[in-house]
Amino acid sequence: MAGGAGNTATVTLSHAQIISDDAGTGTTDARQLVLQRARSLTEKFEEWRLAMSQRFEKMDLAPDLAEKIGSGRWFRGVGTLLGLSAIAIAFWPDFAPLEAAPAMSLDAQARDEFRSHMILPLALGSDSGRHMGATDAVVPLRSAPERPQVQMLATLVSGDSFGRMLQRAGVGAADAARVSEMVARTMPLGDIEPGTQVDITLGRRPSPGSPRPLDALAFRARFDLELGIERSGGTLALQRKPIRVDETPLRIRGVVGQSLYRSARAAGAPASAVQQYLKTLGQQVDMERAVGANDTFDIIIAHKRAATGERQAGQLLYAGIERSGRQATQLMRWGKEGRFFEASGVGEQRAGLVAPVPGSISSRFGMRRHPILGYRRMHAGMDFRAGYGTPIVAVTDGTVSGAGRMGGCGNAVRLSHGGDLQTRYCHMSRMAVRGGQAVRRGQVIGYVGSTGLSTGAHLHYEMYRSGRAVDPASVRFVTRAQLSGAELQQFRATLAKLRNVTPGAALASMTPATGEVETAPVREIDKVEQPRKIG
Repeated sequence: MAGGAGNTATVTLSHAQIISDDAGTGTTDARQLVLQRARSLTEKFEEWRLAMSQRFEKMDLAPDLAEKIGSGRWFRGVGTLLGLSAIAIAFWPDFAPLEAAPAMSLDAQARDEFRSHMILPLALGSDSGRHMGATDAVVPLRSAPERPQVQMLATLVSGDSFGRMLQRAGVGAADAARVSEMVARTMPLGDIEPGTQVDITLGRRPSPGSPRPLDALAFRARFDLELGIERSGGTLALQRKPIRVDETPLRIRGVVGQSLYRSARAAGAPASAVQQYLKTLGQQVDMERAVGANDTFDIIIAHKRAATGERQAGQLLYAGIERSGRQATQLMRWGKEGRFFEASGVGEQRAGLVAPVPGSISSRFGMRRHPILGYRRMHAGMDFRAGYGTPIVAVTDGTVSGAGRMGGCGNAVRLSHGGDLQTRYCHMSRMAVRGGQAVRRGQVIGYVGSTGLSTGAHLHYEMYRSGRAVDPASVRFVTRAQLSGAELQQFRATLAKLRNVTPGAALASMTPATGEVETAPVREIDKVEQPRKIG
């Protein structure tokens, strides 16, 4: 026991502090033990620590601040908290910057040593590793020797001319003009498609500063023609290399399934051809309701395959669909304008009129108060809201019967559509057609403006029948072409020839002709070793 009455504390005793009551006799009774005063330094420290802990416990410096708030004991605990917090803040570490080592002074020798260990981008012409410096025994050349030949690959871009492309590649002006003249004798230079690549070989310069002479040149002028130019005896000679081409159309048939587009693409039809097919067929058939999953689509595309292995897909020639329980739909492209005609020789149907501009109607046909003149008079047309410069299109096929200034209409275009029907488009900022020109449905004929009696940019659209104004909203008509006579017979013969094409026959390999060597088209990965492309 320790302390006064009523206060007890448990004391932990070591084995040395517990001794027997009969120490002198050598007998020990385990039930009769007494305390022995501490003698060693460790025992004295434990005795002092015990006494201090009991004293601090009586002082109660850290009471529970959630109990007896506002009492003296509570304020004593707050003081302890503030004191400990102040001590912690006082010993908070400082984040002052450390003093860095002084910068190393680099001389020319040290800089060269570091440069030998640098790793620079190889794409910029640099390399890495140690290089030995030149000594006094190295004599610099007055001029570096030129390569005897330079091979390169030039590309004809859109809007560029063949001659300028050659000069940009390094061909001299005289040689470029001579080559352009020789190629023009074989084919029009404008027929060379943009993207055509030309292999060019330039020879050694005859004198310093002069352009390199052209030694050889080769390119694919057309799908069925390759041209080559070589210098022989100081003069350039042209070589024509015709390429045998098979133009069997590519026919693709298949079941519609869940998606006509996906089924046609899975069957091997190009995306552009499928889009043309859906657009063409959609003008005759309701593609959402009238086409079932078990119907069969029939697509024929213009297709070329060269003896050298290249293939080229063209435009859609035939669009057909076979529906169970219904008559098959057959449409074939015909004529210079490329319209599609039914198997009977009737052209594609174009229902109704297209809107002349993509805007809403602001004023309809009828009597109204004129916004500028200030009195009521007949409004012989419809006004469409449209921004300045918006393209105006023809509502249907026709011929331009007038184009120019037309009084209060300002700049206007008048179209004749046959059957005593005419349309007029007023207040244009600019006209895109001229008198006597034939226009097609949807073709741009001018641009929205505010010329004439107009308070702002808009389109005033009028329609006349036999010279009398009619409400444009009340007229809906169709345009259908009809073949007859010898043209109809030729059309049907061509259609029968297309329908006899075997599906997939155009994909078979061509049989080499006599003396012809079969070659495969060059793969993209094989072009790595080809001449470097310029430009």
